[in-house]
Amino acid sequence: MSNLEIRPTDKLINEFQSCTQIQYNGQLKIHSTNGQIWTFYYRLGRIVWATGGTHPYRRWRRYIAQYCPDINVDNIRFRSKDLSIPYWDYHLLEILHARQKMSREQIKTVVESTILELLFDIVQQSKFTSLSYERSPEEIIDSPISFTSADLSLQLMQDLWKSWSEAKLANFSPNLAPVLRRAKELEKQLSPSVYKNFVALMNGHHTLRDLAIKMKQDVLPLTRSLLPYILKGIIELIEVPDLPLRVAEVKNNLTSRVHNTQKMPKDLLIACVDDSPQVCQILEQIITSNGLRCIPIQDSVKALPILIKHKPDLIFLDLVMPVLSGYEICTQLRRISHFTNTPVIILTGSDSIVDKVRAKAATVVGATDFITKPIVPDKIMGTVRKHLEIPSVAKNLS
Repeated sequence: MSNLEIRPTDKLINEFQSCTQIQYNGQLKIHSTNGQIWTFYYRLGRIVWATGGTHPYRRWRRYIAQYCPDINVDNIRFRSKDLSIPYWDYHLLEILHARQKMSREQIKTVVESTILELLFDIVQQSKFTSLSYERSPEEIIDSPISFTSADLSLQLMQDLWKSWSEAKLANFSPNLAPVLRRAKELEKQLSPSVYKNFVALMNGHHTLRDLAIKMKQDVLPLTRSLLPYILKGIIELIEVPDLPLRVAEVKNNLTSRVHNTQKMPKDLLIACVDDSPQVCQILEQIITSNGLRCIPIQDSVKALPILIKHKPDLIFLDLVMPVLSGYEICTQLRRISHFTNTPVIILTGSDSIVDKVRAKAATVVGATDFITKPIVPDKIMGTVRKHLEIPSVAKNLS
């Protein structure tokens, strides 16, 4: 594996072109200084898949809805093992193709759209943060269903970014969600029918990309039409959490027979201490969707009293928080007899060396384990099952 090397932004395209020229096999990982990671999978110098970045689950849902309208993602229960591999999203496409629910042409369209979207996001991020590049030939997709020309994808991305910038949208990510802030002012400017649509759609739940699919428009003209209202403060663009896929329910008959005094999964309580509302919301959604209870705690000062009151069975704890850090909270917890053996799982900001050192240092004050962000459902539930000894029995993808 090559060492990470900080490169100028203008060499981004050269990095992709180099992989094409040498007929590279493996991964090309791109890191940003704000913790974002994108992974491009190459086979013989051609991109066969890309993943990571912002909202990987929303993205997968969006393209399935757009190109495979007969598939209702919300009706599918996904197996934990299918979501545990690095290229889980591509693996699910392979499963749907094997079960004749997706054609090769549909998969090709999803792949090309995904690659273009991630290239666009990387270029936009490069305007605000530094990027680093890393090639890793250890893991490849052996038998890809489709191949994509990197040169063509790069050209499409450049054209899209040029149009986006010329529309004065360079500072606005299509991964943000519009929310209506001054409804009465907007109502005076629009017809009743158009205003009604605004109220229904601009609720902060759907990103600009999500809305474009719902409204059967391209995201560029949609965002351009909203820009005057955004600049006036009538509409605000906000960050929203990802939408994890539904995981197959866990049956726990063995535990109830062997350990009659042990809590059943539905009785288990998980606490999430993180000052980020998005992280708390994602964790709560993952945990409750698996039949467990969850207490999200965003205020580090109030964390200890809440934990003492509710006595959770496992605690996810962010390290870097204002006023009280995760180190301090963990130290205080271990001084309380009830929490002597309670699993405390540290959440780190990214997969960087610095974050790993911080997480390992947390074990000195009593942390049990650590996992890195971004939050992935399989990692979260795998950690819960591991430390609470809950057996996992998954249903097939249907």
